[in-house]
Amino acid sequence: MSIISLVTGWPGPSGFGSASTAEEVSEGIDAANLTAIVTGGASGIGLETVRVLAMRKVHVIIGARNLEAANKAKQQLLEQNPAAKLDVLKLDLSSIKSTTEFAHNFLALNLPLNILINNAGVMFCPFQLSEDGIELQFATNHLGHFLLTNLLLEKMKSTAKSTGIEGRIVNLSSIAHVHTYGDGIRFNKINDKNGYSDKRAYGQSKLANILHVKELTRRFQEEGVNITANAVHPGLIMTPLMRHSMLLMRLLQAFSFFIWKNVPQGAATTCYVALHPSLKGVSGKYFLDCNEKRASSYARDETLAKRLWDFSKNLINSSYKV
Repeated sequence: MSIISLVTGWPGPSGFGSASTAEEVSEGIDAANLTAIVTGGASGIGLETVRVLAMRKVHVIIGARNLEAANKAKQQLLEQNPAAKLDVLKLDLSSIKSTTEFAHNFLALNLPLNILINNAGVMFCPFQLSEDGIELQFATNHLGHFLLTNLLLEKMKSTAKSTGIEGRIVNLSSIAHVHTYGDGIRFNKINDKNGYSDKRAYGQSKLANILHVKELTRRFQEEGVNITANAVHPGLIMTPLMRHSMLLMRLLQAFSFFIWKNVPQGAATTCYVALHPSLKGVSGKYFLDCNEKRASSYARDETLAKRLWDFSKNLINSSYKV
């Protein structure tokens, strides 16, 4: 997408563009037979994603760290749409224990799972380690979603097989994936405070989101599984995600107001990739403004994707003490 398309909202090959909203890209889609999980679905573009999915009759499970806020959001959505099918479960993606408990609690509901939207995240945090001793942005944005996806894969596979409906995994990445550390992923220094950059650590985690769907796609195609996995950049939106750098973002917005989106526009690409029938069978791609975009060279590196998968499994195994 060119800067002109970004500013004007002129649609791309999909028929949608930067000005498209989540409601517009999902108009006419009846998803009454689908169940979805949206992490971080209590605020920002996650909440708008939940709202629009529920409008399209999807049964949505909101994974949220703050249950009080999530239940309040649920009630507000039900006031707008009394027919909405919504559930809330506790989920702190920075915690291996919490992520594992969420997966077990969801599986205990004995529901199908068609769509997994890995939306939650943190951004530009000062250096800190999670309760498992892992750098917080990597732990929350990548590792938690990597673990959650793996814990739910068998459910997604069985749902796709029994229903004949393609499963879809959507990772919220960012154009910031291009601004990472020198080797893409600091495998040997992932938890090292020395050389830590809050901006590059965020970019590293967003690069990991794309590499994750790349390796998932390879594995799905190898197994012949009817599930796709794609990554999206929602665009620049002022949401609670930016709480660690609000002043910087406000200044940036003042000088680049013409490329910022509102929340309904910010949720559009997620809803498009999760629901639109034109993307049947499309996997391992990166989307921006509801159109496929070429990701960075690191993000297209199959060897790096495989290495990240193995590294992530080993990091979880070595960090989590029952």
